[in-house]
Amino acid sequence: MRIAVFGANGPTGRLVVRQALEADHEIVAVTRRPAEFPLIGERLTVVRADVADEPATARAVDGVDAVLSTVGVPFARAPITVYSTAATTITNAMIRFGVKRLAVVSSTAVEPHPHSEGGFLLNRVMQPLLARTIGRSTYADMRAMEQIVRDSGLDWTVIRSSGLFDADHVSPYEVSDGPLDGVFTSRADLAHCLLAQATEDRFAGRTIEITTSEGAPTLLQVIRREAFGRD
Repeated sequence: MRIAVFGANGPTGRLVVRQALEADHEIVAVTRRPAEFPLIGERLTVVRADVADEPATARAVDGVDAVLSTVGVPFARAPITVYSTAATTITNAMIRFGVKRLAVVSSTAVEPHPHSEGGFLLNRVMQPLLARTIGRSTYADMRAMEQIVRDSGLDWTVIRSSGLFDADHVSPYEVSDGPLDGVFTSRADLAHCLLAQATEDRFAGRTIEITTSEGAPTLLQVIRREAFGRD
């Protein structure tokens, strides 16, 4: 299968490309900075494209069987439009070339809900504070992205992850089209779940959540790492 991966040079995107190559897929890795892309392979084509550039996005989509998007940007107080822009140009290109299968990465914070594993600190303090401050523009644009994808008429899946962390391997992660209690998602698991959508239609037309239990950090560990640079 020939798969286009947008956001391929990000932490999750690189894992998607690596896992896809290991599974013998043919990959079009789409990035704004192809010279910085670290992976190579006989079945890998690295393409320069900005999702705001409609012709470049269309060229990347032409001839693929499925599209996966891990497009993302850091939190910022300034208005963010990257997610909705990517959704618009990608879906337009897919419709133009008759490519039907699309899966995109979003966040559980788009539609926050209490997590039994999060306790008071996450559910009552951290999650609401983030949604009201530096995460406000990001999550608003993610909501816009999700709506564009749902309205596209494509065979879409929106994957909402929890707080991301790095792991060495794919674990027996949990995925559901309803709310999950887990607080964290490993990037390896997210990449695996995203890649699976290219060849499966179990979650076509659905919004799903994914969480990781095995090897997940505690909230205290995350706070210590972010605030003090300590694990």
